[in-house]
Amino acid sequence: MRRSLAYGGTLGRRALLGTFAAGAWIGPWVGRSRAQTGDARQPIGTLYAGLQTVMRMGPSAPFQQRFDRLAPVIDQVFDLDTILRSSVGLRWSALDEAARQTLSAVFRGFTIASYTANFDSDSGEKFEVLPQTRAVAGDTVVESRLLPAHGDPVRIDYVMRGEPMGWRAVDVLLDGTISRVAVQRSDFRSLLAGGNPAPLIASLRNKVARLEAGDTG
Repeated sequence: MRRSLAYGGTLGRRALLGTFAAGAWIGPWVGRSRAQTGDARQPIGTLYAGLQTVMRMGPSAPFQQRFDRLAPVIDQVFDLDTILRSSVGLRWSALDEAARQTLSAVFRGFTIASYTANFDSDSGEKFEVLPQTRAVAGDTVVESRLLPAHGDPVRIDYVMRGEPMGWRAVDVLLDGTISRVAVQRSDFRSLLAGGNPAPLIASLRNKVARLEAGDTG
């Protein structure tokens, strides 16, 4: 499995998925009852189960097939619109509706392509969703860790927000502190410096093309 991800800069790659080179441990999430759907941890179990399915398909499966299999999982687990708005920051309000829609579509495609390219095989590592959660600024942080085949566990937390359609992730924290959104905001800043979203859109499209071609560096 690849161990890097073109997600807006070197630190951004590590903060999002650079350490996510793992098989997914879904454990107690299989067969959970309807009464437990309010648990903020459940979407993370869904994410890991979806990743495991794609990894078991292996790199021999066409990229688009794996992309299509993973897309509904990413849409269900992550609030990509909120993540994008937070990553763009104050410049979001200055964009017209057409630019927002285009950027949202490209960002969604980029996010799914990133997971698809990096979770392309099962290397035997496991993910564990921890039982404890913590409250941060009105959101709930779900704690998990990566258990590599060799080496120390890696902490990966998810900032979950309760929405009408259920709990969804609005940020990912590496080692419990490094915010993916904060790193992306820094990476996006230079591309949006002139107030024109075109450079950012072009950059994300280029990264999607590279991911489809097998370049995750």
